[in-house]
Amino acid sequence: MGKQSWKPGNMLYPVPAVLVTAAGLDGKPNVFTVAWTGTVCSDPAMVSISVRPERYSHHMIEETGEFVINLTTRELAFATDYCGVKSGKDTDKIKDMHLTLLPGKKVKVPLIKESPVNIECRVVQTLRLGTHDMYLAKVEAVHAEEAYMDEGGRFMLDKADPIAYSHGSYFTLGEKLGTFGWSVRKSGV
Repeated sequence: MGKQSWKPGNMLYPVPAVLVTAAGLDGKPNVFTVAWTGTVCSDPAMVSISVRPERYSHHMIEETGEFVINLTTRELAFATDYCGVKSGKDTDKIKDMHLTLLPGKKVKVPLIKESPVNIECRVVQTLRLGTHDMYLAKVEAVHAEEAYMDEGGRFMLDKADPIAYSHGSYFTLGEKLGTFGWSVRKSGV
């Protein structure tokens, strides 16, 4: 068996499937699904999302320079898919999916209460890259659901049953294989 060579494409999977909330200058919120998101820097804490300019929420982020990344779970999987295929131009996805909005602490964009983690973000740079605009953003605040804290105060995201997206399908995370540094501790290398 050998390897096939394909034309250039995005094969970096799985990726997190997140719900992003945004609001325009009029204050009207919207939620949409993003699979192209990630960590950019730890100090200062920064993340990125990539959004097609034709997406309804694109103009909101352009107007305010703010958004919130809301992590998703098995319980939010249906809403995650729905918010990725329906447009806020045509329907109120927040109402349709019975999502509860909470005010942000540092940005004027609301958080989704049902999400185990909400990351408030302020855009510091926009990269126009072709099909997508990448928003590099500074993390202004993080909110974590207390139900997923262990006795020692450590956040246990795996208990929330987070989901990922890969090649058109949603997956829950599987078996834990180890923790950071386990290869060295286990093998003695």
